[in-house]
Amino acid sequence: MTNLTIRTLAMRITNEGDAYAYLESLRWPEKPVCPHCGVMNDHYFLTPANGTDRVTRTGSISERRVWKCKDCRKQFSVLTGTIFHGSKVPLQTWLFVFFEMCSNKNGIAAREIARKYGVAPKTAWFMTQRIREAMANDGLGKLSGNIVMDETYLGGKPENWHANDPRRAKKGHSTNKMAAIALISGDTGEIRTKVVTNVTGTVVQDMLRMNVTMSDSTLHTDSAPLYRTVSKEMAAHHVVNHHAGQYVTEFSDGTNKVENFFSQLKRSIDGTHHCVSKIHLERYLSEFAFRHSTHDLTDTERMTLLMSQTPGRRLSYRPLTLG
Repeated sequence: MTNLTIRTLAMRITNEGDAYAYLESLRWPEKPVCPHCGVMNDHYFLTPANGTDRVTRTGSISERRVWKCKDCRKQFSVLTGTIFHGSKVPLQTWLFVFFEMCSNKNGIAAREIARKYGVAPKTAWFMTQRIREAMANDGLGKLSGNIVMDETYLGGKPENWHANDPRRAKKGHSTNKMAAIALISGDTGEIRTKVVTNVTGTVVQDMLRMNVTMSDSTLHTDSAPLYRTVSKEMAAHHVVNHHAGQYVTEFSDGTNKVENFFSQLKRSIDGTHHCVSKIHLERYLSEFAFRHSTHDLTDTERMTLLMSQTPGRRLSYRPLTLG
C-alpha cells in the first residue's frame, strides 16, 4: 500500500464520487457490509440513471454511492451508521480532515481546519470531535507484561492565573486542575488514558483492573503511595523515587514512557489548541493516545485502522454543547 500524502490524496479524490469510492475501499476491502443487518454479501449498487449522480428528494444533485442489501432489502451507503452519518459537509473535505488528524503529531486546531477547508468554525470543531470519538479505545482488549503508569494535572501555571483567582491560595493537587491518568504497555507502546475528578488509590485500582491482566503484569510507577495497595495484585511492582533524583533502576526504566506522552500532550494543547475544557478533555486524550499507540504505523495504515473504528460512533452536536 502506497503511503498517502496530501498531494496524492488530492490527486486520487477529485470529486465526491471518488471520495465515496475511496472510502468504500478503506471500509470494505472485500465486499460491502450492510450496516443494518451486518451481512456481507454481493449487495448490488444502485447505478444512477446518468451513471454519475442522482437527484435527491429535495431536488439537489448528489454523487453519493447507494447500495441495496440483498437480505434486509434496505438501502445504505458507506456513511451509514458512522461518524460521517448525516453530515452536510462534502465527503472530500471529511477525508482530508480525517487524514490530517491521523498524520499531524500535534493535532490540528478547529480554527485552522475552518480556514483551510472553508467551513464554519463550529462545523470544523464538530468534525474534529466526531473523529476523536472514533479514536477512543473503548472495548479494546486488556494489556499485559510491563505496565508503566503515572498521573498528571492540566490547567495552566498558577502564576498565570488572575490575581483575584481563588485558586491562587491553594497549593499542589488542590488547585482544581484537570487530572488525568495514563498507563502504557512497555512492550507494545499501546496506551490507555482517563480523565478523573481526583487521583486516588481506588481510581488507580479501577483503571488497572479494567485495562490490565493483573496477575500477568509488572507495574512500573513512581513512589506515590496510591499504587501500594493495587500493586499487591500484580506479578511485581518496581518503583523509582523522583524525590531522591532516581529515574531508572536495574529493574525498571521508570515512568519516562508515560511522562513523554504527557509532555507531548501538554505541548500540543498549549501550542495547537491553546485551551481545552474539562468536559471535552477525554476526547483530546483519546486523540493523542490513538496516535501514540499507532506510532509504528504509516499514515495510510493509521487512517485505515481509524476508518474501521468509525461505525457505531455517531455523535450529536447538541449534547456536546450542553456539556
